[in-house]
Amino acid sequence: MVLADRPITSGRPKPELLSVDFDERPFTVAWEITRACALACVHCRAEAQPRPHPFELTTAEAFDIVDQIVDLDPPVLVITGGDPLMRRDVFSIVERAVSRGLRVSISPTTTALATRERFERLRDLGIQMVHVSVDGGDAATHDAFRGVEGTFSRATATLEILRDLGIGVQVGTTLARHNLHQLPQMAALMAEYGVRVWNVFYLVPTGRAHVEQMITAEEAETSWRWLAEYSRTSPFTVRTTAAPQFRRTMMMGVEERGGEMRLTGAGYQIREAPTGVQTRGVNDGKGFAFIDHLGNVCPSGFLQVAAGNVRAIPLAEIYRDSPLFRSLRNPAALTGNCGRCRFAELCGGSRARAYATTGSYLGDDPLCMFNTDDSQAQGGQS
Repeated sequence: MVLADRPITSGRPKPELLSVDFDERPFTVAWEITRACALACVHCRAEAQPRPHPFELTTAEAFDIVDQIVDLDPPVLVITGGDPLMRRDVFSIVERAVSRGLRVSISPTTTALATRERFERLRDLGIQMVHVSVDGGDAATHDAFRGVEGTFSRATATLEILRDLGIGVQVGTTLARHNLHQLPQMAALMAEYGVRVWNVFYLVPTGRAHVEQMITAEEAETSWRWLAEYSRTSPFTVRTTAAPQFRRTMMMGVEERGGEMRLTGAGYQIREAPTGVQTRGVNDGKGFAFIDHLGNVCPSGFLQVAAGNVRAIPLAEIYRDSPLFRSLRNPAALTGNCGRCRFAELCGGSRARAYATTGSYLGDDPLCMFNTDDSQAQGGQS
């Protein structure tokens, strides 16, 4: 197996992926600056509302959080919501973050606020990438999931604007029962609009989402194999969220056929060492931290268990020292099949889905069937 070590070096000197110590800092901080949003998506993990929360962080507090994030020094900051464009001070927040040297991406909702003028301003402020949600291969599928007719047209129009402005685009697709059959159709759509990254989110039953919307473990395995095969020739990077099993699917494929293992910055670390190939994967609370609109710090937006609040405790202290985050970074703390799997460090299963379905964030991820029989379990011992 050939390991492709591809550090990103544009802009501010960025640490190589392999040098990011997840015990000291996350690879990504996602910051929900508001839960206000004009849409009514059936799966919304934020349970977004039409109006801002009355105790939402103020502009002054937001600037302080920017400084706290700078102190933690993650390679990536994602500003999200709700719809971050619903905050009147969003441009000031972005300007502050970029001026402090952070690499900033933003995840707006495709509503009437997503205009060319606003994207031009974000580009001029130094936004690195814009995240756009596309949850179906056609308007009927996407709009039904998003809860508002016309959102598919707005999403594709947004993709055209961003392509025209030369802004990097990551498309996020929530994969669930409604669109599993459209994977090839959605992949073709990504290629048509020239996106840089396709990030497939596997539904976690939290917020407005329900267990009944989830695909089965068998369907998940099939989809990971399809994505892995597609990613070998795709014109964009393929990633997953809340599906770290995709990484072990990729690894197993390379082990079987040889060749190069493509690294994705927000996904995993792979390097050769005297003891063999070492791997480590980002997961909830492990290389990832989430700040909500009230300042609560959680392992991710899908695992909304607060380890502290930045209004009272510094972000770095919460991430590095809280018992919640420390346990999530310890693969030996995982239980059941996830705990004994040989891919516990690279994958570890979705901690958010484990919590949502079992009540334990260290328990098994029901979307994985890798260690469900004795022979696989024995093969998966670390």
